Amino acid sequence: MILVLLKAIAMQAQVITYPESLRTGMPHNDSYTVRVRTLGGEWKDLYEYKVHVDMDKVQEASMVQFDMGSPVEVMVKKNNGTIREVDIRPLNNKVEYTQMRNAIFFTLERPQYLSVEFNGDRLHNLHLFANPLETETYTEARKGVMYFGPGIHKPDDLPNNQIRIPSNTTVYLAPGAVIKAKLLVDKAENVRIIGRGILDHPIRGIEVTDSKNVLIEGVTVVNPDHYTVFGGGTTGLTVKNLKAFSCKGWSDGIDLMCCRNVVVDNVFLRNSDDCIAIYNHRWNWWGGSSDITVQNSVLWADIAHPINMGGHGDPDSLTGEVLENVTVRNIDILEHDEDDPLYQGSMNIDCGDKNIVRNVLFEDIRVESIQEGRLFCLKVLYNPKYNKAPGNSIEEITFRNITYDGVGENPSLIKGIDENHSVRNITFENVVINGKRMKDVNEFITNEFIKDIKVK
Repeated sequence: MILVLLKAIAMQAQVITYPESLRTGMPHNDSYTVRVRTLGGEWKDLYEYKVHVDMDKVQEASMVQFDMGSPVEVMVKKNNGTIREVDIRPLNNKVEYTQMRNAIFFTLERPQYLSVEFNGDRLHNLHLFANPLETETYTEARKGVMYFGPGIHKPDDLPNNQIRIPSNTTVYLAPGAVIKAKLLVDKAENVRIIGRGILDHPIRGIEVTDSKNVLIEGVTVVNPDHYTVFGGGTTGLTVKNLKAFSCKGWSDGIDLMCCRNVVVDNVFLRNSDDCIAIYNHRWNWWGGSSDITVQNSVLWADIAHPINMGGHGDPDSLTGEVLENVTVRNIDILEHDEDDPLYQGSMNIDCGDKNIVRNVLFEDIRVESIQEGRLFCLKVLYNPKYNKAPGNSIEEITFRNITYDGVGENPSLIKGIDENHSVRNITFENVVINGKRMKDVNEFITNEFIKDIKVK
């Protein structure tokens, strides 16, 4: 039977590892030895992948992953040097560990995506991805199913660097599958890209343009040259359980241009550019953006913004395009590091090119670290590097239940350009910085072109 419903065997296999990974030829990192088991069961070895992070000076980090359907125990052994301190982030997950010599042990009650860091080293850390169990898997291709089994895959028509996905197709990347190409969904509908396989060093990871009803779930993208997921002019895009790394300029995580009805859920993005970027017109897409939800995710911007929106639009439009109805909720931001003050902001809205950005909710956001940057940044601007006209307005923005603990960041910023290009109706509700609830915006950088700023 080609289609296997793993729920039927979940009672027998509550932790699934990927031994096929050993045969893919992807580089191994010997910094750690990692094992996993069901409670009291037999230890299983994981393959420690080498991944690259941080464009400032590219570093070698590690990544492991497995599937779990019940509580599991994890062992992480540091193979070089001693252990003086340990951080398992996001800190909000409250993962407790015990230490025995140069190894730590901890129990996970549920699937989650973690960074295990020894002695404060966030550049050579272990990324541990405990995935939920797959509910659908395939063992071969069939009508409507494009199958990639364990091993390395390249386009049949080399030197082509992409694989085109037609409408009404399920693409399954089996555990241990490694695709060295971009997956392209263009002018298609009813496409699903699922599995536990890896896209390795593609030009882009997955490109979804002028399409409808597309699902991306479970796959990992390792060090693309450009975006991990690019959406242009697409309606009905869902991205779930995606894990990704990047370490080059313009190697954003998920970038959306003129997309509507988008859900990004339970992703882990560590990027050397914006993790999440939401824009209006750019290149071949027009019409504005709306109804976008980003939730239950971990964002780590080694460079640039964890969350960025509004920078690109249609400067030739008489009235400008609208970016509206965006919700960003239950997010752990592990890092924001941007040297250039013009581009700083963990939660950033840069409104250019006649855009109107409105009805945006940031809720339940936990910011753990800002190396260089700002917590909040809302500005209507004209940036000649990227814009041909100033933005129109930012309005009806809410920040609710935001926490940050840190020191040394630049002040948050709210600025308009003039009376006709302003920021208005902004609400900060239960924002807690270093344990103190924010009472006003007196420490923000502001100007006279902001209106109705409320702090609750």
